[in-house]
Amino acid sequence: MSVEPARHVLVLGGTTEARQLAEALARESSYRVTTSLAGRVARPVLPPGEVRIGGFGGITGLAGWIVGHDVTHVVDATHPFAEQMSRHAREAEALTGVPLLALRRSGWAAGPGDAWTFTDSLAGAAALLPPLGSRAFLTTGRMGLHSFAHLTDTWFLVRSVDPPAQPAPPRLEVLLDRGPFTLEGERELLARHRIDVLVTKDSGGSATAPKLTAAREAGIPVLVVRRPPAPGDVREASSVAAALDWLGCAHPR
Repeated sequence: MSVEPARHVLVLGGTTEARQLAEALARESSYRVTTSLAGRVARPVLPPGEVRIGGFGGITGLAGWIVGHDVTHVVDATHPFAEQMSRHAREAEALTGVPLLALRRSGWAAGPGDAWTFTDSLAGAAALLPPLGSRAFLTTGRMGLHSFAHLTDTWFLVRSVDPPAQPAPPRLEVLLDRGPFTLEGERELLARHRIDVLVTKDSGGSATAPKLTAAREAGIPVLVVRRPPAPGDVREASSVAAALDWLGCAHPR
């Protein structure tokens, strides 16, 4: 009696949802899961299953890896701002015919009492920032600090997993930390550093959302960088459960 080969799922990861999906698939004997990480974090939290770190070498490299490793399904569970990787995944689907699902968590939405200003880029956030406050909590990641480096009058608290890249603003304090974060902790952080403006990307999810509640409670304005447009004509799921359904994972999870 022949045994059907395991489905090989390539998860383009780097998010909580990617790790949760890998954890669920690793418990199923009929699935083989490989999570790909970009390698931008020095000590990433590794999911179960196989893990590869680093780029593929563009669209053709990704397509070649998918075919060469007998991948049957691809799930793009990258960060909402990983625009290039999502585009490459869509092009690789067209080249290989291997089905792609985009696992995209919902963005944040302003509620009563929120004072949010939206912009389309980090440069736009830097242009809007000075009138809003002089002590900024910058939670946009370590790679984009150059957009704020010219703001010499603003004091910045920057939180990231790894030390930020240069150039960076001259008045800067770095807090190395990894979510999820608690509401109590965010309240204390804003008060201790006398933060009067918050800058964030619309990453969505619950792991870093408490800062938004803390800002609302303190009456602190928030600058929100909108997500880049997602590649068109891609199947989407907004939850890990929906992604598992798409993969045909019918076992309890």
